[in-house]
Parts: sequence; structure tokens; C-alpha cells
Amino acid sequence: MNMKSTLLAALLCFSTVCANAQRPSVIPLPQSLQWNTDQFALEKCRAIVITHPSLKKEAVHLQQMIAEKAHTVSIVEASAAEKLSITLKLDTVKAGRLAAEAYRLEVSRNAIILTANTPHGIFNGLQTLSQLTDGNGFVQGCRITDYPAFAWRGYMVDVGRNYQSPALLKQQIDIMARYKLNVFHFHLTEDVAWRLQIKKYPQLTAAKNMLRNKGSFYGIDQMKELIRYCKDRYIMLVPEIDMPGHSKAFTRAMGVDMQSPRGVGIITDIIREVCSTYDISYLHIGADEVKITNEQFLPEITRIIREYKKEVVGWAPGGNYDDRTIHQLWKPEDVKGGTRYIDSRFLYISDFDPLNSVVTIFNRQMGGKSYGDSSLLGAEFCLWNDRKVRQESDLITMNPVYPAMLAFSERSWRGEGYPGVVFSIGPDSADRAQAFTQFEKRLTDHKRKYFTTLPFVYVKQTHIKWNLFGPFDNNGDLSASYWPEMKTASPQDSTPAVQATGGTVWLWHTHGPPVKAWLPTPEENTTWYAYTRFWSDADAVMQMWLNFKDLSRSGADATPPKGEWDYMKSRLWINGEVIAPPQWAHPGRSSGRLEEPMTDEGFYYRPPRAVKVQKGWNTVLVKLPMSAFDPDLDWQVPPKWMFTVIPVRRGKGINWYADEIRFQPGKAGK
Repeated sequence: MNMKSTLLAALLCFSTVCANAQRPSVIPLPQSLQWNTDQFALEKCRAIVITHPSLKKEAVHLQQMIAEKAHTVSIVEASAAEKLSITLKLDTVKAGRLAAEAYRLEVSRNAIILTANTPHGIFNGLQTLSQLTDGNGFVQGCRITDYPAFAWRGYMVDVGRNYQSPALLKQQIDIMARYKLNVFHFHLTEDVAWRLQIKKYPQLTAAKNMLRNKGSFYGIDQMKELIRYCKDRYIMLVPEIDMPGHSKAFTRAMGVDMQSPRGVGIITDIIREVCSTYDISYLHIGADEVKITNEQFLPEITRIIREYKKEVVGWAPGGNYDDRTIHQLWKPEDVKGGTRYIDSRFLYISDFDPLNSVVTIFNRQMGGKSYGDSSLLGAEFCLWNDRKVRQESDLITMNPVYPAMLAFSERSWRGEGYPGVVFSIGPDSADRAQAFTQFEKRLTDHKRKYFTTLPFVYVKQTHIKWNLFGPFDNNGDLSASYWPEMKTASPQDSTPAVQATGGTVWLWHTHGPPVKAWLPTPEENTTWYAYTRFWSDADAVMQMWLNFKDLSRSGADATPPKGEWDYMKSRLWINGEVIAPPQWAHPGRSSGRLEEPMTDEGFYYRPPRAVKVQKGWNTVLVKLPMSAFDPDLDWQVPPKWMFTVIPVRRGKGINWYADEIRFQPGKAGK
């Protein structure tokens, strides 16, 4: 090969690499995606062509999107596509499943054609189209055929315990729509408060009968508006009126137990009013965590709901349901053949730290299946912030709502996943680790592009590597020291028992054997150490997220004592210097105080720690003692064997980012 040919080949290779690097990140990733080298310029778009008048709403949505990037284009009806136009048309799109939501998107230099079987499919395609558009108004050329793996892709908010304004709810609904979620589960009633106006019984929403956010509820017009807002985005709002459990607010207001004869009469009136007032297809009745004293309660309630042609959903394990009731699983339970169900097991994000929420949801095989069927409708992730919050924005900053939503979008739309529940990225050689690394790149791209003004508490972590040493039998003495901290041997030159990846590393998970973390055979009353090194180009002060136990927002956990990171005597050294824990706002606060909000217990809602680092390699040593695994010693203080160490920097907007700092633990990390 002559020099000219060699140079040409090199340039072509370079061009291909650059083109690949510039390809937009799409979430959820379509079922079939083929890129080409074309680009469609929105500024040259002459018209939006619709082939059926039913697509006018979607055309207006597209018109607004183009106006933000380029200019206002007209909408015209025609029977065929036109040059330099974007055409929306109803036609047959073959799909592996759920054809009503399927779409085909073709982008070339001269035209964009979006085809679907229904307007809903067109809407889904428009969400993808918006992600293909760069900041200069160019749409990347491609051919996509896409459809969901699961029919039910839901998100639940608990407003019974902590009220959320319609504005905050709509913010979350907008993000749901952008990422193709289609069920908004609205948990409206709790022991704390009843939040839905009932005309016949105004005392239910009287301020004196609420324990938090007194006087805050959703009026009839507000509820209708939320339902309409969801429908406009092809999202189904499913209201939940919890019965007969979680109903102390009902009892305070009405003076009777819900399962009593008088209580049954009142709840019957309520159901009839709700079913006749609102344009809903499903009504969730809760029905878990309660002793059923009236065996006819749920059968009678179910019968009345079905009079109005509504489907009934209930939590499972739960009440005495009939075979037609849809079960929403909240913990492991055998499902009878023929029963329809929704999977929410290990999908409570109020129990998750922000980094492993994304890891575990991305890896999840929803319902233990690759895609839905006549029994498995889909899945739903839930925000159960049992604890009182200072302000409603804490619900979004103290819980990984948007990172979890994007991971859930990917998995519930794409399907597949990996069996079991994992709280580890996995070895570098594992397929799931490689798949997660690719997803993380798309996720952080979306964070930078779309979430500069919204809380997004996930940062890149796949570059952070650790060597774990142990187990050391501590015989219940959490203060006992062993060679990694005594400097009798060098962790850098020693062979680890386990190699781990991540900014947050779980050694063992609270729920035990169903959940796989980094330790293959964790043992009680042992101590482990984690060691790594990271590189700095200069002496500097670096901001770092540092933490040990992540307190759940769905419980009433105890705050660490003064001068301690946690109750397990965990320790952290950087370059041999002990890193002291924060000066807690509420040190040693006991468990059981649900009415006292969290303030600084989590690393992602307190300021990062400023740490002096040196030019060259910097060492990190983490000590992780553990006593008993038994969470029943105090069910509100579940043990969590974990730690977080992440160098971060402030990026554009309100969020923190993790730079691509080089990590190398040592001998096994080479």
C-alpha cells in the first residue's frame, strides 16, 4: 500500500471514529437502531406533513420542538412525504410485541419519516427524535424500529405522607413522558393524611384530620387536570385509595373503622364518587399490611369498582383478592398461574443510594422475565418517603428519582436484563459490567444535556477500582485493627480477596441472600478493608463525596453518633490521614422519629468534603467492620455494609460530576 492510500485509509478511519463519537445517546435504546452518515438540518425543514388528522396533536408537539431548535414550520395534510419535510404517518409497523406503541423512524439528509400504528406510537417516536437532535439543530441519520418489552412501565409517588404540589408532579410526569413511561401511580391516602377531595365527606380533607402538610389536598378540578395532563402524554394515571389498611386518617375524620358496617358504607360512597367523577380505567385499593377482620370487605369493594368497568389493583402479599384482581408485588411471593401482576420488588428508590439505584435497576430482569406476557404486565418503581421532609424539593434531592427513572426506562422498554437482584457492577470481564458501562455513558450524556436545572444525583463511577482485603474475624470488637491499617504489609503490593468497581460499594445488602453484593460469602463479626489509589496532576484541594451507611428515607433510621461515620466504627484514611466524619446536625438521634426530617445524613444532599491531595498517586484506605446481620435487632436501623468515595466537581447547572480520574489499586489493578 502506498503512502497516499495509507493516509486515505487513516483519514477514513478517523472520520468513522469521530462520527461514532458524535452519535447521540438515546434512552431507552431502541430495539433496532442502524446509524447512517446523513444529517437532517431542521433549519431547512419546509413543513410537517401529517397523513391523518388524528396526528394534529403530535404535529403541534413536533412544531414546538423545531421552533426551539430552528424556526416555526407549518403543518400540512398530505397523502405522501415531501422533500425536506418531516412526515408523520399511520401505517403498519411490524413489532415483536405491543404494536400499539411501536414506531419506525427513518432519518436521511432530505427527509424524516415517522411511521406508527397509532398516535401513541408517533408520540413515542417523537421522544426518540428529540434525542437525535444536537444543539445546532441537526438530526442524526438513522433507521429505527422500536417497541416496548412491557405494557406497564410505571412510577409511583406517595403524596399521602408528603404532599407534592401539582407543579412538582407535572415536572416528574414530563420526564416520564420523555422517557416513554406510561403509568403514573398516585398514592393518595395514608395514615398521615387523606389527600383527595370527596364532595360527600369534606371532613376527610379537613386540616385538623391531617398530621403533615395540613390542609393540602387535591381538589376535584386539580385531579381532573392531572389526569388530563397525563393523558396528553399517553400516561395513564392510576389513583390509589388504600383500604382497609393505612387508613387512620379515614378513621380520624369519620370516627369509624373502615371495615365496620358504617365504614363499608362510607367507603362505598367514596368509590362511587371517584369512579363516576374521574376518567380512569384502574383503581388501586392498596389492601396490604392490615389484618382483615371483615372477610367480605374486599370482595364487596371489588364488586362495586367493577360496576363502573374499572380494573382493580392491589398490593401483594395483601388481602383476599379474587383471580381477576391485578397483583402489585412488593416482596417475593409465588404468583398463581393466570394471575396478572406488576413487579415492584426491590424497586423502592427511597431505600436506594443514588449510585446503586441505577446499577440494580439497569441489571434487573423485571418479573424474572425478558419481556411481558398475559400474566406479567410490567413493573413499577416507587417513591415511598415515609419520613417527613422539610420541603417538597427534598423528595427529589434526597431520592434518586431521575437517575432511577432513566435506568427504569431503559430496562422496562428494552426488556432482557439479568436474573436476580444485584448491588454490584460486576467484574470488568462480565457481560453485565460491560453493558452497564455503555449505559452509564448514555446516562451521563443525558444528565449533561437535559438535567442542568433538575437534581440528578448519579455520577460516573465505572472508572473507580478497589481491592478488598478480608475477612478478619473481629469477634464483635468493631475497633480491632488489622494489617492493612497497621502498615505491617502494603495493600498496594498485596493480592486482594476481591476486586470491586464503583464509587459506592456494597459488601453485603440488608436483604441478605436474595441480593448479591460484592462479597461472595459475607460473614458476621468480620472486618474488611478497601484500598485504592488515584492520580492528581498537582497538589490541590479536591471535593469528594464520602459516606458509609446510606440512610433510607422510607424508615426512621438513627443518625450516627458524634465523631463517628456510623454505628460500626468505620474509618477512612486518605494519604494516611484520618478523614473525620461530618459534624452532624443531629448526632446520635435515635430511631423511630419519622416526624424529624433528614438534613445532612446523605452525602448527596450535604456539601462535598474538601480534601487536600498531592501531585501524583494518592492512597485511600477504608475500614469496614460489621457485627450482626440481624436487621430485627431494630427493624428501623437495618445494617448496611457499604461505603462511598468519589472525587467530584461542580458542573454546568446545579449538579455534581465525577471526572475521569485515574484509579489503580495496585498489584491486581495493573
